[in-house]
Amino acid sequence: MKRRQKKTQTGLLNCENQLSRAPTLLELSGRQHRGKRHVREFPSGSARSENLSMRRNLWSGNQEVPPTPGGDGPTGRADEATNRDTAMHAGGKSDNRVVPTKRLNNGGSSEPLAEAVEERRLTEGNAQQTTTLRTQSRIGVSLGLLRVREAARRDKCARFTNLLHHVTLDLLRQSFCALKREAAPGVDGVTWRKYEANLELQLRDLHDRVHRGAYRAQPSRRTYIPKADGKQRPLGIAALEDKIVQHAVATVLNHIYEEDFLGFSYGFRPGRHQHHALDALWVGVMDRKVRWVLDADIRGFFDTIDHEWMLKFVEHRIVDPRILRLIRKWLKAGVSEDGRWTETTVGIPQGAVISPLLANVYLHYVFDLWVNLWRRKYATGDIIVVRYADDFVLGFQYHKDAERFLAELRERMANFGLALHPDKTRLIQFGRFAASNRRQQGKGKPETFNFLGFTHLCSETRRTKEFTILRYTMSKRMKATLKAIRASLVRRRHDPLGQTALWLASVLRGYYQYHAVPGNYGRLRMFWQLLKRIWFRTLSRRSQRARLQWEHFGPLADQWLPPPRILHPYPNVRFYAIHPK
Repeated sequence: MKRRQKKTQTGLLNCENQLSRAPTLLELSGRQHRGKRHVREFPSGSARSENLSMRRNLWSGNQEVPPTPGGDGPTGRADEATNRDTAMHAGGKSDNRVVPTKRLNNGGSSEPLAEAVEERRLTEGNAQQTTTLRTQSRIGVSLGLLRVREAARRDKCARFTNLLHHVTLDLLRQSFCALKREAAPGVDGVTWRKYEANLELQLRDLHDRVHRGAYRAQPSRRTYIPKADGKQRPLGIAALEDKIVQHAVATVLNHIYEEDFLGFSYGFRPGRHQHHALDALWVGVMDRKVRWVLDADIRGFFDTIDHEWMLKFVEHRIVDPRILRLIRKWLKAGVSEDGRWTETTVGIPQGAVISPLLANVYLHYVFDLWVNLWRRKYATGDIIVVRYADDFVLGFQYHKDAERFLAELRERMANFGLALHPDKTRLIQFGRFAASNRRQQGKGKPETFNFLGFTHLCSETRRTKEFTILRYTMSKRMKATLKAIRASLVRRRHDPLGQTALWLASVLRGYYQYHAVPGNYGRLRMFWQLLKRIWFRTLSRRSQRARLQWEHFGPLADQWLPPPRILHPYPNVRFYAIHPK
């Protein structure tokens, strides 16, 4: 026994001596590659060690690079047969801190160890990530939030009592980086760039105030933006620190409510956008038995949300008093307009970071769950639903179902302080048989409806004459966009032509990114031509002496401004790629 222990100790000493000595190129080429294989010599240093660990994961667990065999002993030919690749790079730089990964056979006895413990030093450049994972969008998601999401998915009636500890300093930092750099400041006048100058110190102070209960929400600064119909839309611009905390809290709550929201809700949700809602509507009308369409809009939705109902809906899932206190602070913060503070008893600021999530929660309980129950319990035919924020479209197979639903919907909305817009809520005959039915009734072509910036109308394909739905850019939206571009070109009239051309090209590309759907090429080309005309007329007034000729300007404009082309696939292609049958 003593002879075996002595032999083991001698082998361990040989291993330690070989581990501390970097192998030579002759050893690497002689023992590990006994043929005529070419051995490339790698430079030593931490950079090579990090690249090696990232490029190849050849060892399981936290094992160290095995030592270079120096003889025919315990670490000789056996390692030579199994570690041909690992020993070639054994001369790398070791990192700090040693972490044992294998339990000792005789760790609790006073006798010599029967087996050495393999150890590995932690990699210098890659710290352990035990609390944060990376998603494909490169946004850090903590393991705690993933467990919250799993609990919300597993139990739809679970109520969460402790959530504020998920609002960490790292989450506040991510929320700050997610805000728009050039956004308008709130009542405090603090901009993103100004806050960034002393970011870490201010984030630590904000984090401490939030968790101590000393955080105070500031009133929103009231401003107005023009609407397409000529009216003014009120917006509430929150202070920068309010935006940071709201974004962080919304990130936590999204992990719960994304498991609750229904599939036909598309507005202001992660991974969903307007074209997903447009595709769902197109596919629903084409594939289901839809003959009537209800196009509805809630009048002044963000300004008429009842605070008491809002908190009751949130308490269905969230009972953490600290989270509820934050939401109550944001609802009661008020509005500052022209230096005067006004208390808000109803409504939420349209423009605040937390407002889209709260609006979805409100409509989830007021509209979504009720509609889903109504069509299963009372409907006699097919019903499709697509909702984007406070704008929603429903398709019905039977007219009696549509009329009954509309009457009960008005009552439902009134019970929660809401009302349908009388001018934007219409029940029209639309679908595969709308044209033939209206022709028999002598009513002319089927009516159209607008949804998310597009006018939907019944049509036929050119070759097969089958029913299809065409989507054109709304004329009102196009006129408003051209009017805004004309005003900007007047201000840029005397700027260099190249600079203005780059700006117009970016405007056109952004316009195409949203409106370039199949069937809308004619409107895109009309917008492109009108934009060139507006630019030409603006440049013609730069001087009263020399007039710009279209013969010279037209070819240059065609070269500078990208022509229209369809960028989006057909709705059914994208819809069934996301939702396979």
